[in-house]
Amino acid sequence: MLERLNQAMEHIESRLDQQIDVADLARIAMTSEYHFRRLFSALAGMPLSEYVRRRRLTVAGAEVLAGRRTLLEIAVRYGYGSGEAFARAFRAVHGVGPGEARRTGAALRSQQRLSFRLTVEGSGSMRYRVVDREEFRVVGMKARVPLVHEGVNPAIAEFIRGIDKETVRRLEELSDQEPRGIVAVSDDLDPSRAEGTELDYYHGVVTRAEAPEGTDVLAVPAGTWAVFESSGSFPQALQFLWRDVFTQWFPSNPYRSRPGPEILRVSLSADGAQADAELWIPVERAAL
Repeated sequence: MLERLNQAMEHIESRLDQQIDVADLARIAMTSEYHFRRLFSALAGMPLSEYVRRRRLTVAGAEVLAGRRTLLEIAVRYGYGSGEAFARAFRAVHGVGPGEARRTGAALRSQQRLSFRLTVEGSGSMRYRVVDREEFRVVGMKARVPLVHEGVNPAIAEFIRGIDKETVRRLEELSDQEPRGIVAVSDDLDPSRAEGTELDYYHGVVTRAEAPEGTDVLAVPAGTWAVFESSGSFPQALQFLWRDVFTQWFPSNPYRSRPGPEILRVSLSADGAQADAELWIPVERAAL
């Protein structure tokens, strides 16, 4: 897997001045486009689109300083429709406009080329099981919220505080299948998974029961799920769980992620500092 990912990185480098098709990268890595985006983001710590943008502007920065092409020629070469669009993107990465950088020889920022290597760590293991499920429904309250990579998500926390206890109690009574109890469901995420992009968040239950008036329903098609268990400090342990699933479990097992909601069941300690969690990720068997 790592060798194929590095081949995809080489493909990016060879096409920084051309259109880069994520489907081509996924074919090189021998996986789905959806899984390639997810795996790259987890391994690199940034969305694929952001990495490509930074690499393009790193190479473009060298050309700006070299002075052999006009700024407009450089802008067009790296996919910008105008000098103004190029200048905005250039300043966002380098902290200075291209014209000023050329005049003054300003120091620029560089996004280094990525390559992936295997690092063997400890002897830890992940507790998981693989479950085939028929179609089911999530019933609860829904909000559109921004994605936050680390720490508590303020929008989700505020949304949950706004749900009255009676509504939560009625929802809990509807729970009749795994995962039991109130669950947090993330759906319809932006493919880039960039911080600040939006997702649908459901605070509800998995149930066969009729949805009460005023609640939202998410129909989930039949499929296979990998279910992971974790315990630790809240919320860091939960966010590390997502990271570990994609950086450790997927590269070591014959599965890949598939589109679908991600479901998290959390049991907090009395002081809210510790959590036991169960994370459901939609998966499919990878081609060998």
